[in-house]
Amino acid sequence: MGVQTIGMLGGMSWESSAEYYRLANELVRGRLGGLHSARLIMHSVDFAEIEQMQADARWDDAGRLLAQAARGVELAGADLLLLCTNTMHKVADAVQAAVDIPLIHLGDTTADAVNRDGLTRVGLLGTAFTMEQDFYRDRLEQHGLTVLVPDRRDRAEVHRVIYEELCLGIVKDSSRAVYQEVIARFDGAEGIILGCTEIELLIGPDDCPLPVFPTTRLHVEAAVDHALG
Repeated sequence: MGVQTIGMLGGMSWESSAEYYRLANELVRGRLGGLHSARLIMHSVDFAEIEQMQADARWDDAGRLLAQAARGVELAGADLLLLCTNTMHKVADAVQAAVDIPLIHLGDTTADAVNRDGLTRVGLLGTAFTMEQDFYRDRLEQHGLTVLVPDRRDRAEVHRVIYEELCLGIVKDSSRAVYQEVIARFDGAEGIILGCTEIELLIGPDDCPLPVFPTTRLHVEAAVDHALG
């Protein structure tokens, strides 16, 4: 089998989906050299519709919308699929059930990276849905990890920055400082999972005293490994 085509379900938000696109192309060029770039197909949704479904807890509706998009990406020729958002992995099973190509689960690629580094206790930053509901934490814990989340006030602030700033392309030094304060309050964490695809716009390895696990980059690296064999 030759180089495979990566399918992406993006737009949630497009700010992080642009990072998915950039990283995929950079990684393929780094591996193959020259003018090589990634073979990929992206379906980008209107995030306002998805965000309203999140707010209304209409997860089944969101799952159906993304499942339909996934079928379109498969029909367009994708060989594997990325759901380019941590939060919407709440409906990952519905998306996978709609297609015959493999969905590379973001939680699995993240946990694999943590395990490779020999860590077991990790702090999780993400949307309130990701931090508070069990769909994502349970997936990480299936890989033997202990997952810590911030307290209620810190969770609210982390969530606010994502939706009111990062999803709109706003990156503030003041918000970086807030995130660093939240990270400092994790008790016993050996590393920090940047469990929202937008957080990598704000926090990098130099901004945290602990090892960080950038879920977007890890997700794309796994897809490129798969696509290039």
